[in-house]
Amino acid sequence: MRLPCYPGHLSYSTNSIFARMGHKKLIRFEAIKSFRNVLQYPEGMPGKWNHFFKNENDITLELACGKGEYTAGLARKYPGRNFIGVDLKGNRIWAGAKKCLDEKLENAAFLRTQIERITDYFAPGEVKEIWITFPDPQLRLSRAKKRLTHPRFLRLYQKIAAPGGAVHLKTDSPDLYRFTKTVAQLYQLPVLEDIEDIYNEAVISEELQIKTYYESLDIAQSNRVHYLKLTLNGEISPEKDEQLKQLLQEPAVD
Repeated sequence: MRLPCYPGHLSYSTNSIFARMGHKKLIRFEAIKSFRNVLQYPEGMPGKWNHFFKNENDITLELACGKGEYTAGLARKYPGRNFIGVDLKGNRIWAGAKKCLDEKLENAAFLRTQIERITDYFAPGEVKEIWITFPDPQLRLSRAKKRLTHPRFLRLYQKIAAPGGAVHLKTDSPDLYRFTKTVAQLYQLPVLEDIEDIYNEAVISEELQIKTYYESLDIAQSNRVHYLKLTLNGEISPEKDEQLKQLLQEPAVD
């Protein structure tokens, strides 16, 4: 016999679920303290990553890495390069870090910190490439500065990027895709590759075939995935930020 579902029953069930979820997170937060491939707010790392990896190979970052699918996927494909997933959420980092440990991917690591502090951990020119895969598009105009391809973030990336270093954006958000193209055009950042719908291409690179957990959710429900590859060559002048703000307030023209 099914018991009637009273509000009290719902509350008890929901609280139990949240309690279990919270306990699971605590376990994972504790676990990553012992993971040799996870660094949490480390000090003294700029210019020292070659000692951490015990080689002089190029470094690629995955920003807002979530569960680290791209970090792990790229590390598998390119054993002669080093990859670091960066995220604030230790619960998510645990999943990617554990997978890399299980697979013995010694060229993959994870850094737990805020992306706003990225220059605290890397020396000028220390990072070869940056991947931004399915980040929160921050759709409200009032939150445009939180978009990871906003000029305030690009200026940070520029400080740690090697000459000619590339930034890759892969997103299902048409708004973030168009925003990033606007930024590239306004600040005169060279766009090396622009694909409006990667899965509509006859051939796509192995790098773009890696899928993240958030890609599988199809949150934007746009039925397409966009890709941009740009370089940080040139001046990303703060003087143009107000002009960008004005452009964002103009109605979009199809």
